[in-house]
Amino acid sequence: MAALHKLNPVRLAYIRDQAVAQFGCDAKRLNCLAGLSVLDIGCGGGILSEPLARLGARVVGIDPASENIETARVHAQDSGLSIDYRATTAEELTSTGERFDIVLAMEVVEHVADMPSFIQSCASLVAPRGLLIIATINRTIASFALAIVGAEYVLRWIPRGTHQWEKFVTPRELEQAVEDAGLRVIGERGVIYNPLADCWQLSSDMKVNYMLAATRDNSEQPDDS
Repeated sequence: MAALHKLNPVRLAYIRDQAVAQFGCDAKRLNCLAGLSVLDIGCGGGILSEPLARLGARVVGIDPASENIETARVHAQDSGLSIDYRATTAEELTSTGERFDIVLAMEVVEHVADMPSFIQSCASLVAPRGLLIIATINRTIASFALAIVGAEYVLRWIPRGTHQWEKFVTPRELEQAVEDAGLRVIGERGVIYNPLADCWQLSSDMKVNYMLAATRDNSEQPDDS
C-alpha cells in the first residue's frame, strides 16, 4: 500500500487533467469533479476512490475481494465520505446497464487473465463522451529490472510474486485492445520514479509505468452484446 500511496498524487493529477480537458471542469476548484460519475475498477481499500470523492465525484468502487470492500467502506465512513463500494467485477457490472463519465483501471490490466476481454468490459461501462483511463506496466527489459527485480526483490516495495513479466502490456497492445473495444486513444504518458524527490512524476518515458486515456465519441454507443 505504501507504493500505491506514493503513486496516488501523479495518478490523481492525470485523472483530474484529463477530466478538465474532456468535460471543461475548473481545475482550480476543490470540487473540480463535481457532477461527474467515476468507476474505480479494482479499488482495493479505496486509496484512489477517496481522493476522487473529495474532488466532488460520485464514486463507485468495485473489487472482487469482499474483504477489500469492507475495509474501504469502514475507512470511507470514518472519513465522512459517501462512496458506493461493491464486491463485484467489471464483467459482472456490465449487465446492469450502468455507464460512467470516467472509468478507471489503475494497475489492474497486468493481473487479468484475458486483457482484451477485460478492456471490452471496461469500455462498455464508459458513457458517450466519457473517459477510460488505464495505468499499467510495459513489457520491456527495463520493466523486468525495475518493476520486478527492483520493486519486489531489492526495494521490497511490493510482495514478491506480485507481477508476472509476461502479463505486462505494451502500449501498442493496449492501444489495439482499446480501439477494438470502440474507444479512441487521446493521450499516453509515462510515469517515472524520481529518487531525489522521492516521488513519481509524469514523463515521456513509457518503458516501465505508463497511463493511457481514451474516450467514447459522442455518437458511439456501448456494445452490450
